[in-house]
Amino acid sequence: MLKTAVVILAEGFEEVEGIAAVDVLRRAGVRVTIAGLADRQVKSSRHIGVQTDILLKDLVETPDAVILPGGIPGATNLAKSREVGELVKKMNAEGKIIAAICAAPTTVLIPLGILNGKKATCYPGCESDLKGKAIHSKERVVVDGNIITSQGPGTALEFSLEIVKKLVGKETANELRDKMVIRA
Repeated sequence: MLKTAVVILAEGFEEVEGIAAVDVLRRAGVRVTIAGLADRQVKSSRHIGVQTDILLKDLVETPDAVILPGGIPGATNLAKSREVGELVKKMNAEGKIIAAICAAPTTVLIPLGILNGKKATCYPGCESDLKGKAIHSKERVVVDGNIITSQGPGTALEFSLEIVKKLVGKETANELRDKMVIRA
């Protein structure tokens, strides 16, 4: 069965984190929907315009994975969204994959209680936001059950491959790693 994922882009998202996930997951054969939070044309933190497939509010089916890029104010805008919170809570209750990178683990997932008692990582400098809630790891990418967290733009490809591993399998992730010449 074809696996599905939604990458949610909010104004001010970190472009490497969002686009790398779309690219890698599509290479793995995952049906990826790019969902804009407030508009179908979304500007990244460096003012790169990206045309999304749909608005998040128009997402009909629950995907197998949701990807939350960081960036400021992108992660803050995701955290303010009722739709994002509802989708993430629903997916967590169903044991589906929730992947957050950079500021998104602390800004989006911590307030929703998703990381409570979980091992996680985040953008360096945001670790204090995990204290008393999650178990901070200095690893570049961390998997704890259905939750995948990562540190930032420099870990975006590793993060994306970890999502592929969970959705499609280790063999596909390793093949992509080799074909894309990823050495991390």
